[in-house]
Amino acid sequence: MGEEVDTAFVQAPEHRPKSSVIVAEGIPLIDLSPINYQNEDTLLDSSIENLVKEIGSACKKWGFFQVINHKVPLDKRERIEEAAKKFFALGLEEKLKVRRDAVNVLGYFEAEHTKNVRDWKEIYDFNVQEPTFIPPSDEPDDEENVQFQWDNRWPQNPPEFKEACQEYAQEVEKLAYKLMELVALSLGLVPNRFRGYFTHNTSNIRLNHYPACPYPHLALGLGRHKDTGVLTVLAQDDTGGLEVRRKSDGEWIRVKPIFNSFIINVGDMIQVWSNDAYESVEHRVMVNSEKDRFSIPFFLKPALYTDVKPLEELLDDRNPPIYRPVNWGKFRSARMRSNFAKSKVENLQIYDFKFPSN
Repeated sequence: MGEEVDTAFVQAPEHRPKSSVIVAEGIPLIDLSPINYQNEDTLLDSSIENLVKEIGSACKKWGFFQVINHKVPLDKRERIEEAAKKFFALGLEEKLKVRRDAVNVLGYFEAEHTKNVRDWKEIYDFNVQEPTFIPPSDEPDDEENVQFQWDNRWPQNPPEFKEACQEYAQEVEKLAYKLMELVALSLGLVPNRFRGYFTHNTSNIRLNHYPACPYPHLALGLGRHKDTGVLTVLAQDDTGGLEVRRKSDGEWIRVKPIFNSFIINVGDMIQVWSNDAYESVEHRVMVNSEKDRFSIPFFLKPALYTDVKPLEELLDDRNPPIYRPVNWGKFRSARMRSNFAKSKVENLQIYDFKFPSN
């Protein structure tokens, strides 16, 4: 952090331009100040109609946007960022005490333990709700085909780590739910249309550390990919490096860091619910030869028992369902298990659930 605040983005609401979208490096920047988080009826007020349209346009044209004036306390964000830096600064032996494995995918790991050796990073994952129960797979010949659970593996050092993570998780989760209400409205749905899917959510937060790389032309911080969940809320530092693949021409666009903003992107599950009205978009992270980079994505994910399918309210004769139902628990489990597989079989993808085209 530490970046000087751009006063163009922090004026009093009445002095801001009527449109709350500012194009920065091609990515829409959306001002959330019209939302009053203390009033549950606010999202039915006509004053946010423009905001809803801007959210819908960003989801449709980009699948990505940035938000400011989001109500997540800056001190909570700074506290988790400092805790993350202290954790990653520990010796490897200490960090490996909370290392993830094929049974419990929560905890610490280095990029060298992944199949993609180009990735230049280390991470720590924790779930917002715990424990998380994982259903058995559909493989009848799998001797280990039993239900198990994931528990957060909290390190003992730094001592404030667990509390900082939990406090931040509570705040960013509130933002994610508010954004989902705006997404629902932009699709012509009632504001709370998606809320029931997250009663027993599997949302998680990832702490990313991308060390300075002496050979940036030979590595990626994170290879190109699409997010499998519902919605991602990303906090990145002022080093930058996130690039988004522009839908209009396939070009990679660098997302400019903006102080105290969050980067939002649509995941695969919104793509299915919206029947491809909103698409999950490829993105990647480039490494820096001189500076370390830290980022903290929050991945909003539904309950494991959720069957995700195109919403009936959005379907008609001209817009029939494109996808068959996707059971989130089985889809997530298959994806996570494949991360530890020794084979070269491609990960299960959302397009595998599309109905055959005529």
